Amino acid sequence: MSPLSWLQNRRTASISELQRDRRDHLPAPQPLDQTPLHETKLVVVDVETSGLNTQRDKVLSIGAVVIERGAIDMGTQYESTLYRANHKVTEAILIHGIPPSEVALGMAPQDALLDFMEFAGECVFLAFHAGFDQRMLSKSLRHDLGYRLQHKFLDVAEIAPMLCPDAVVGRGGLDDWQSYFELSNTERHNAAADAMATAEIMLILLSKARAQGIHQLDELNTRLGHWRKLKRARLGGV
Repeated sequence: MSPLSWLQNRRTASISELQRDRRDHLPAPQPLDQTPLHETKLVVVDVETSGLNTQRDKVLSIGAVVIERGAIDMGTQYESTLYRANHKVTEAILIHGIPPSEVALGMAPQDALLDFMEFAGECVFLAFHAGFDQRMLSKSLRHDLGYRLQHKFLDVAEIAPMLCPDAVVGRGGLDDWQSYFELSNTERHNAAADAMATAEIMLILLSKARAQGIHQLDELNTRLGHWRKLKRARLGGV
């Protein structure tokens, strides 16, 4: 057995045969290809964590909403709190409001993550400041399931200013874009509520994308790449 295989088995020793079978049958991700945006399953995800350190902290809750055919599927949402042993009160609880008592009653991380990935299926993930959500989910899936997350993530915090270059939105946070589009969210820093808020913003952005001639996943991804390069060039010239 190779050292890599040994490490993989060690990581996944705590999962059952049923969980391993479910993991091994998770669908392949949707590539950023010529698939039309309106035909793509977009899963808007938000995670709440024990802190902001992607190496040390853990995912405590996951919320997700599906956008298909240009609409939010109100009957298809995901929300779970994950059990974490010895979870203590930290400053983060003042933000996400998830007490240790709720975490103690949460789902086993393996089951919650499998449920979530089966819910997501063959999709492209969207998130607000997606890098953090992607890193935290990747770490949890790798640690708790021995699963390598390969799904593509697109960042709504980048798509919004790219498609709305003249918008004045303060620091460009989720609250700022909600205010700009006159949307409301009374439960900020709740994973499910933040996922829904991000999905509502994305619906508006999908309409703007169509108006700007962006109809396919690869077109959106290419435009984002050009936008990032232009942004870096502008910052470099300051």
